[in-house]
Amino acid sequence: MIQVKSDFKVIGFDADDTLWVNEPYYRETEDAFCDLLSDFQAPEAISRELFRTEMQNLELYGFGIKAFMLSLVETALNVSEYKVAPATIREIIQLGKAQLNKPIEILEGVRTVLEELCRLDYTLIVATKGDLLDQERKLRKSNLEPYFHHIEIMSDKKESDYLKLLKHLEIRPEEFLMVGNSMKSDIYPVLNIGGYAIHIPFHITWQHEEIQDDEMDHDHFQMVEHISLVPELLSNGVNHIP
Repeated sequence: MIQVKSDFKVIGFDADDTLWVNEPYYRETEDAFCDLLSDFQAPEAISRELFRTEMQNLELYGFGIKAFMLSLVETALNVSEYKVAPATIREIIQLGKAQLNKPIEILEGVRTVLEELCRLDYTLIVATKGDLLDQERKLRKSNLEPYFHHIEIMSDKKESDYLKLLKHLEIRPEEFLMVGNSMKSDIYPVLNIGGYAIHIPFHITWQHEEIQDDEMDHDHFQMVEHISLVPELLSNGVNHIP
């Protein structure tokens, strides 16, 4: 159970699949992509090749939809042995553009929780990773920016990235609480530097973010099923929510 303090100086929120829907849109685009290339390989084989390509490109392109689009095009060339038609490449690019223009679907309870935490005088920030322009666009469309003291769009979410963020915020790790859906990106790195973390699982997780064992018994950690439980968890101090 988490031994929660009530005097965190900063509470950080992940954005994608914590504040709003994200991963399901990637799955929709991938499914449509596999359909476009169905004459060349089976969907399962195309998905495997896409993930392999994304992982190869991650260090070069980083995270986000535009990096995903580039990997889609490269995968199309690979699985078709460079026989894919230019018109199909154009359709793949259109799939990416359509995803970039998806509406922002705020997850249930998010706005109410942010309002409550602001009323309780917590300092809130967004700590997310991905493409700068895309994440800025989503934040702008979400109309959630007024709740946050600071927006941090990170190239990655490793321990060093969080330490750099905390240095910028001029706080110690034990004064920071991170809330997010990814154990790999939002939880483990923060716990490893001495911070606190609340995990809110999302029903779909990108393969790169999946870990084999997400069970943890750590006095700086708690898992809750829904974001609406976060204020109660904080108000209960050292108590925990089953």
